[in-house]
Amino acid sequence: MQLRHVLRRLARSPLFTGIAVVTLALGIGANTAIFSVIDGVLLKPLPYPHPEELIEVNHTAPGVNITDAGAAPFLYFTYREEGRAFQQLGLWDHDSVSVTGRAEPEQVDGVDVTEGVLPILGVQPVLGRLFSRRDDSPGSPETVVLTFGYWKAKFGGARSVIGERIMIDGRAREIIGVLPREFRFLDEKPALVLPMQLDRSKIVLGNFSYRAMGRLKRGVTMEQASADVARMIPIALRKFPPFPGYNAKMFEEARLAPSLRPLKQEVIGEIGNVLWLLMGTIGMVLLIACANVANLLLVRADARQQELAIRAALGAGWARIARELLLESITLGLAGGALGLGLAYGALRLLVSIAPAHLPRLEEISLNGSVLFFTFVVSLAAGVLFGLLPVIKYAGPTLVTALRAGGRTSSQSRERHRARSALVITQVTLAVVLLISSGLMIRTFQALRQVQPGFVKPEEVQTLRISIPETQVKDPVQTVRMEQSIKDKIAAIPGVSSVGLTTTVPMQGGGWRDAIFCEDRVYSASGIPPIRDYKFVSPDLLRTMGNRLVAGRDFTWTDVYEKRHVAMVSENLARELWGEPRAAIGKRISQNPKDPWREIIAVVSDERDDGVNKPAPKIVFWPILMDNFAGEPVSVRRTVALMIRGSRTGSQSFLDDVRRAVWSVDPNLPLANVRTLKEIYDKSLARTSFTLIMLAIAGAMALILGVVGIYGVISYSVSQRRREIGIRMALGARKNEVTRMFVGYGLRLATIGVACGLLAALAVMRFLSSLLFDVSAADPVTYGAVCAGLMGAAMLASYVPALRAAAVDPVESLR
Repeated sequence: MQLRHVLRRLARSPLFTGIAVVTLALGIGANTAIFSVIDGVLLKPLPYPHPEELIEVNHTAPGVNITDAGAAPFLYFTYREEGRAFQQLGLWDHDSVSVTGRAEPEQVDGVDVTEGVLPILGVQPVLGRLFSRRDDSPGSPETVVLTFGYWKAKFGGARSVIGERIMIDGRAREIIGVLPREFRFLDEKPALVLPMQLDRSKIVLGNFSYRAMGRLKRGVTMEQASADVARMIPIALRKFPPFPGYNAKMFEEARLAPSLRPLKQEVIGEIGNVLWLLMGTIGMVLLIACANVANLLLVRADARQQELAIRAALGAGWARIARELLLESITLGLAGGALGLGLAYGALRLLVSIAPAHLPRLEEISLNGSVLFFTFVVSLAAGVLFGLLPVIKYAGPTLVTALRAGGRTSSQSRERHRARSALVITQVTLAVVLLISSGLMIRTFQALRQVQPGFVKPEEVQTLRISIPETQVKDPVQTVRMEQSIKDKIAAIPGVSSVGLTTTVPMQGGGWRDAIFCEDRVYSASGIPPIRDYKFVSPDLLRTMGNRLVAGRDFTWTDVYEKRHVAMVSENLARELWGEPRAAIGKRISQNPKDPWREIIAVVSDERDDGVNKPAPKIVFWPILMDNFAGEPVSVRRTVALMIRGSRTGSQSFLDDVRRAVWSVDPNLPLANVRTLKEIYDKSLARTSFTLIMLAIAGAMALILGVVGIYGVISYSVSQRRREIGIRMALGARKNEVTRMFVGYGLRLATIGVACGLLAALAVMRFLSSLLFDVSAADPVTYGAVCAGLMGAAMLASYVPALRAAAVDPVESLR
């Protein structure tokens, strides 16, 4: 009965009800959307049996300043044979393979795994079987497991696929299984899973280019597992021989140590801090929305004061009146929550369609039961929160006084104004915090955009990757000749100005890292040379990328084919080793003391490689064809990225021309990772831009709601003081004096709110500091701009109702 009465009363005030519900829906919907992301990414366990037992087995090497060393085969075999803490252990690595013989050749993503990886994740195939120890042994028949999506897309879901053979990197592999539809390999999206087939007899110390995962035995803690791994590292160093040219002492000096963490942490990375920060900022928006609705309810309750007083006089207890007022606010809260769910659904659909590159577990984000419960609780809490103030003000003994005095005593009027003013100050305070947060992110984004990445005009550079497997072209020299032929064919396409080959595309990171030995340095038996980035490049790459030659000359094709012992280094590496770039020319370096010394012929300007927010790495540039390198008599780069600079970059006709050029050399070469360098550059800014957009939306909502709050308070003040205004004007007050009085009132509220907001911002900005780049968390420009902008908005919000006050007719008001 009471609920029907509340609903009828709300229906009789559609403007009030609509404004309140929409205001709450914006706040609740934004919180629901962010919580959905947090639930899917951070809170929901990994979709594997007993996910709490799954760990990433990583390592650090403080002796060479490496905090994320990864894993290596020599450690994997040691842990598998000597370990006491693991039920199972496995190595895995990213891969990209070419599939031919089925329509057009294609390059697809894959993962290479040891035989224990899929069982660790508890997966059961929908067809066939998983890898056995035999499949993972060198020399065994080559096999492959398909993911569900690839099976459906390429084989039409045919159950007869088991036993078929497909050509992968030029070798026939037997399909032995299909993974289930719901299976996810961490946050990877592979089409194929392949056995690693490590040969234990050829394993040496080093080769940290893998990731490892394990499943703990029941009852074993992370600390116990770390202690077990630490126990086995010295065993591993004695168990396997060092790589030729190195010695076990070098690895001991690197001080290898375990770095174990839950496997879930490997999947989500560092996004957690960003998401919790966004949750906090969106929560502030909800508080501002609640303050706005509380102000509306105070006005509404003030208008009903006589009615409530009469009901109290007729015997209605304060509990009944309080219950009715709370029921009204809770109804508004739940209605706002229902509408907010719709807004959140739309926002999540948009988020999934955009698919931010830095956001893991995107497929896990949904409006599930946990999210619905969260929305219900938030809606209920919001309803109670903004409904308490009218209850405290109007459901108590003051109702009798209100009945006796008509509710217009000066003391009560001042008290009501104080309550509404306090709410507006709270709104402005929170708005300042949010606007400063978004302002700092804007400044960060601008600072990142100002960083010179080391290349020029990325929108003019097309990138794509090709791979020439050994089964297709065995001879290393012929492989390079094919790569050069493809380069020349593409260079002849109209609109192309230059083409270069490289193994690592800038802004993607994850390249080869290894030791650098200098001929003019003396290394002791245990001396640890610096670990630096390697890039293998062709002639003309520097010209294509716009890299600057600080000193020396570029590689030539004669250098490549004659396998001349030459190299190039980045400017920061030259300064580190020889103090001045030109001093590096003529110096000789090597990857291994047993390999030939290679003369430095050029110093290249620094280039960012893992995002513009990180320092440019120190790089050694090697030719794509060399002799006696890394233990190989002839070393060749079979997988290279083509960097193509031209005026038609990104157009479909240009890409068609590129495909025809590549396939005119070899029709079995698929093109992979076809993107412009601008896309890759923008992707490197994805986390910052995502945070910026979310904070900007929160800041804009806070500003609008704060301005609306000031406007509402001044408007209400004008309506309540019409008689006073009439008297003032009848006694000679000018219109500009009346206007100034109300504008001054609004500015006083804004000034107090801004002052409180500045203090709050200084306290909370330390949580944002990890996301900032080249900007202080107390940046005076941002703080000043926010204060000026908010004061200007407050003046405008106050000026409109102040003009209405100045237009009051004294005669009508006094009558």
